[in-house]
Amino acid sequence: MFRFAQPEYLYLLILVPVLWGLFIYGRYRSRRNLAKYGNPSVLAPLMTDVSKYKPWIKFIFQQLALIVIIFMLARPQFGSKLETVKKQGVEIMIALDVSNSMMAKDIAPNRLEKAKMMLSKLVDELDNDKIGLIVFAGDAYTQLPITSDFVSAKMFLNTINPSMVPTQGTAIGRAISTAMNSFSPNESVDKAIIVITDAENHEDDAAQMAQMAAEKNIKVDVIGIGSLEGVPIPIGDSETNFIKDSNGNVVISKLNEALGQEIAKAGAGIYVRADNTNAALRALTAEVKKMKKADIESKVYSQYDEQFQGLAWIALVLLLIDLFIIDRKNSWLKKITFFSENSEK
Repeated sequence: MFRFAQPEYLYLLILVPVLWGLFIYGRYRSRRNLAKYGNPSVLAPLMTDVSKYKPWIKFIFQQLALIVIIFMLARPQFGSKLETVKKQGVEIMIALDVSNSMMAKDIAPNRLEKAKMMLSKLVDELDNDKIGLIVFAGDAYTQLPITSDFVSAKMFLNTINPSMVPTQGTAIGRAISTAMNSFSPNESVDKAIIVITDAENHEDDAAQMAQMAAEKNIKVDVIGIGSLEGVPIPIGDSETNFIKDSNGNVVISKLNEALGQEIAKAGAGIYVRADNTNAALRALTAEVKKMKKADIESKVYSQYDEQFQGLAWIALVLLLIDLFIIDRKNSWLKKITFFSENSEK
């Protein structure tokens, strides 16, 4: 497993575009000041030692060295020793709707992005628990098997988009079924499935599947996301083009709150409607904290090997190259003629 031991140093990468801006502005000021003395094309033959490209080359090497040094300061590491540890926690599977209707913007910035932000904050509240991730539309797929690696969970969460499931629809029952089969066999630990969906265009008996989960002591909570009034579904990032039906009418996507409540009731869980506040997140976090924790086994890296040494050598080489590049043209290199007009043909 790869990680940065001190990732806060990566914020220094913001210096790179800032320094590029200052460098370009400095070059612009130099050209403008030179223009005060005459036409630059006329003055160029008088400045035979001035190189047009070397300042750029030097700056590029300096920037590369800076980037490498920043990554070196963040201390990249690879896990070298894997151990099995027991911790007190619960197991949670997230089933996230990624159908096209989740791109509707009745919840800012849109339903899917709101759900991802909410889940990211939920992961931050977890401690020694395990979490997994399933995406679904017309079908359901395991995006992340149940794990205690919250860094990977947030990374996978950020990559989710509607194109991940090519078949459109809302197969909530299939998502619950997939989640049920994703838990560990440990019966002493509390388990929950959290379904986040607008519950529109459902294709299977999700309530029956939620009841089956409850019979196995797996609670099913549902977060309904969207508005009851409904809004059009934008095509891509367009503000004016919307998905239309076969008759050319704009499709209006509405939250099917009745179905969400039915699934939660059958699954012995709670139903909460998400809006532009954090009320749904607070309710969800409270439910998770009510769950009974038990010993769960997790494989974790107990030792990490530092990888900064290679970056240090690269930075040193880049700085040495920069040291030997001078801004002006090299006089002895100018004497070397690779092509001569008088050479034999």
